[in-house]
Amino acid sequence: MSTSLLYHAFGIKGYDYVRTQYHGGNIIFTIERKPFCLCCPCCKGKNIIRHGALPRWFYSVPLGGRPSYIVTYVTRIECKQCRITRQADIGFADKRVTYTKALERYALGLARHMTIKDVAKHLGISWDIVKGMQKRYLKKRYKNPKLKELQLIAVDDINIGKGRYFTVVLNFKTGAIVFVGDGKGSEALEPFWVKLKRKKSVKIKAVAMDMSRAYIKAVTENLPNATIVFDHFHVIKLFNEKLSDFRRKLFDTAHQIMKKSVLKGSRWLLLTAREKLAGKQNHKVRLERALALNEPLATAYYMKEDLRQLWGWGDDKHAATWHLDSWIEMAKASGMSMLEKFAQTLERHRDGILAYFDYQITTGPLEGINNKINTMKRQAYGFRDMEFFKLKIMALHETKYALVG
Repeated sequence: MSTSLLYHAFGIKGYDYVRTQYHGGNIIFTIERKPFCLCCPCCKGKNIIRHGALPRWFYSVPLGGRPSYIVTYVTRIECKQCRITRQADIGFADKRVTYTKALERYALGLARHMTIKDVAKHLGISWDIVKGMQKRYLKKRYKNPKLKELQLIAVDDINIGKGRYFTVVLNFKTGAIVFVGDGKGSEALEPFWVKLKRKKSVKIKAVAMDMSRAYIKAVTENLPNATIVFDHFHVIKLFNEKLSDFRRKLFDTAHQIMKKSVLKGSRWLLLTAREKLAGKQNHKVRLERALALNEPLATAYYMKEDLRQLWGWGDDKHAATWHLDSWIEMAKASGMSMLEKFAQTLERHRDGILAYFDYQITTGPLEGINNKINTMKRQAYGFRDMEFFKLKIMALHETKYALVG
């Protein structure tokens, strides 16, 4: 092997080739540092004194399906200028790891299409080494995301299983996760506020979120000039929960067998958007029978459908305001406790709901991120290292890295 091949095939420069050995199915390349390439790792000065050398083995890119190793002596040097004694830079590998940079690049490339276990098996190295490579890469790229141009954000909590939650903050413009906090209360966002205060040039204009009191309080206190935009999917979801409870009470109080048979299984029909039932005549008939059976149920259903139309006004905030105010008045006049209470909820959050027509942002992209997280968890069979898990979440907006397990 020539010195040129060392550079072009393995990315190694500043070394001379010594010999190749074959042992136990392994290929072992021994190389030697060129004397004139040694310098101080701090100041890069050449005025140094050598203090011996120790052999180091490094995993390298496999050749023909066989494991290969790079073996060299790493010199300890004293710099006369800096007055320090340290290990010389290796160049082709980090001094803290046991693999070459070429192998790291190769493994990260494979990891875009394979699980950690599969990559480790293919390369003949341990699972921990491959995971360490990914974690180093993710830390370098995502641990300190850029917040300079952050203006529109979305905040939501995600369930990571076993009763545990993360609170995530998404840059609505880029789709990148810029923060992952532990828990789902206001305290989960505290580290994020600290980061923002350090970046005094950051001016958040609007925040999309659900109607959580904890998030409202946190955003109001830490971003007093930002506009709160309540996510319309969460508004409809909240109404659907009330409608589902209302149907359940009707079913429990229904005495006639026919009434119970009609109401049974109607929950998803009531909660499904009406246009999605188009073309499914059987489903539409079942829905109409359930609505005809009980006037209050029909009223609640049609009020739900009318509320959904609120966000169809585009950027016409004036028309949307009239629509919302009219809905609230009708709900109050309905004589139904469920609608009256929900009208009060909308009234309290009126400004945040209508703010959507100033900044048309939602937490919708975070639902997509949540689906990717579930896929990632299934591929990895869970995560023990929470720091690694958070870094993986922050990389999910890059689809080429999204499904790494």
